[in-house]
Amino acid sequence: MAPTPTLSVSERIYAGSHSYVAGTSSSASKTDTPLIDTPRSVSVIDRKELDDRGVTSIPEAVRYSAGVTTGAYGYDPRFDQIYIRGFATTTLGDFRDGLKQYPAGFSTFRTEPYQLDSVEIIKGPAAVLYGQSVPGGLVDRRSKLPVENQVNEIAVQAGTFDRFQTAFDIGGAANPDKSLLYRLVGVARTGNTNFDVADQRLLLAPSITWRPTVDTKITAYALGQKDESDASVAALNRNGKLLTVNGQYLRSSDPSYDYLRLTQAQLGYKIEHRFDEVFTFRQHTRFGSLHTESRYLSGSFANATTPIYNRAAYAVGDDQTSWQTDNALQADFVTGPVTHKVLTGVNYDHNVWDFKLGYSSALAAYALDITNPTYGIGGTTPAYSSGSRATQQQVGVYVQDQMQMGGWHLSLAGRHDWADQTRINTYTNAVTGQRNDAAFSYSAGLLYHFDNGVAPYVSYATSFQPSTSMAIDGSVLAPSEGEQFEGGVKYQPRPDVLLTASVYDLREKNAAKLAGYVNGVAYYASVGEIHVQGVELEARARLTPELETVTAYTFADAEITKTTVASELNKVPAVTPRHTASTWLNYTFLNGPLDGFGVGAGVRYIDSTWTSNANTDRNAGYTLVDLAMRYDLAKLGRQFAGFQASVNANNVADEQIAVCNAGYCYLSQGRTVIGTLRYRW
Repeated sequence: MAPTPTLSVSERIYAGSHSYVAGTSSSASKTDTPLIDTPRSVSVIDRKELDDRGVTSIPEAVRYSAGVTTGAYGYDPRFDQIYIRGFATTTLGDFRDGLKQYPAGFSTFRTEPYQLDSVEIIKGPAAVLYGQSVPGGLVDRRSKLPVENQVNEIAVQAGTFDRFQTAFDIGGAANPDKSLLYRLVGVARTGNTNFDVADQRLLLAPSITWRPTVDTKITAYALGQKDESDASVAALNRNGKLLTVNGQYLRSSDPSYDYLRLTQAQLGYKIEHRFDEVFTFRQHTRFGSLHTESRYLSGSFANATTPIYNRAAYAVGDDQTSWQTDNALQADFVTGPVTHKVLTGVNYDHNVWDFKLGYSSALAAYALDITNPTYGIGGTTPAYSSGSRATQQQVGVYVQDQMQMGGWHLSLAGRHDWADQTRINTYTNAVTGQRNDAAFSYSAGLLYHFDNGVAPYVSYATSFQPSTSMAIDGSVLAPSEGEQFEGGVKYQPRPDVLLTASVYDLREKNAAKLAGYVNGVAYYASVGEIHVQGVELEARARLTPELETVTAYTFADAEITKTTVASELNKVPAVTPRHTASTWLNYTFLNGPLDGFGVGAGVRYIDSTWTSNANTDRNAGYTLVDLAMRYDLAKLGRQFAGFQASVNANNVADEQIAVCNAGYCYLSQGRTVIGTLRYRW
């Protein structure tokens, strides 16, 4: 018997080909279908790329991918602000390991990038497998879970804005026959970001896998996390124009008063059992809870010339519990010349969200004089005076058949969902909104994979998203609907090169649009429609043994084609750029005097955008540069084996990018420099 090969540290940490090209996507079809044979556009950011780019948030992880834009609300640590193909996926397109992370009203489940193996982006409607979702697509965050190979890493970071972080990732086999595997990931961080926004986190994520037989695998996992950030990071503006004093932007709130304290927990399990050569069953169930306490200051100017910004205090509380389960049976079989991979499933989502709000009147002690701004205000937190409870349930039944005959790949899928929602006033117990919806979603895709690695494809997909907006009669509006036609070509001449070009026509119908006010309360109508046509190019490739790249270009022609607001008709939706482009190059010296040294450089371009749907003012376009350096300290001597030092600098020129959106203005993240020392063994 040949001896078992000894894996290097990098081979144990990074799976696959150790390049930026993933072979398969766990999210696109919920099966192990290769990306080259998947008839739709999907991007996968793996662990190696996350480390090379020094990613510290989910928006940083996805911003070098085609079709994706970030920063529509500047840097706001409460949410992962992400748009796909012109549609916000920030809250309704947030998935983790294939299950939705439901948002609360003022906060969401926060995901730590260090605890992920990869980030997968499905572009376009994905309701056929995931139920209610936005038409732009979704972002699936894939967690680090137990693996057979020993994984041992300790990392220490220090950086700008007093950032300090320590993290560890320990796992492997707990017994000789590797039937019991474990993994433990932890993060402790303190510090701030630009604009005096706090950034503190404690995380612990244990998981264990038991394989009682070769056909059965059971994984249990847990996550506990505490964060502290700020509740309002808006920049002070007057009539949509940012205000500065001595060249510095001003916070609308006060960093000393402002906070958002979040505690979250998740507990789940996965079961996979292979009955025979045909049938395999999978179940994934997760429970989650989220508790947030936050407060901030906000207000207005009394008139167009006064230098006094009058502020009141606000307190917001979120409590949320959620339960999701997805059960799928896969059948692999052959009928004549056609190979089938059939997936049938049922999933259930249940989410309860309690929201509480309290506020004060405008207080003189909180007033800000913009000619002589002074921060450092303390004060009491307003008592809660109103609240609501929203209960959401969804049951979905789906079936997908992936057929292959020679180079032809045909995918057909359909799903039916039943979605219920109820909202009550927790102070009066009055029902303030209730609706039951049912929807059928479907998709089809056809691809031909030539022997030379070229794979042209076409696809069609639909989606739906229940609305929480109220009509003039107090009823909840009907769901919005998404529809997409896509065509493209993929080219994979070898495993470490994947080029994708796609064009698409995407519509959201029955979008809720503001229709007017009754006694100061807004009401909406389901008459909105947004139409986006686009072109996307993406290259993930190892060009030489030393050089690899991620390069992307996006063209998006977006238009509001139906609305109740006359000034918005045929206009471009706010903060939707027409052109975006990016490239990241990573070079590692493999021999010579610089052996073990690596450098990375990235450039990101975002075109100008409109500040509102009325298209009266623009946010300027911008170009940002990111840099990275790293060194394998083992090249200095055997005593340093396993040590790696790196430095990552994002937005090197410290460009102060301001983004205004629907009357509010925000700052994007300024220059950050983070040094990391890793030890792997």
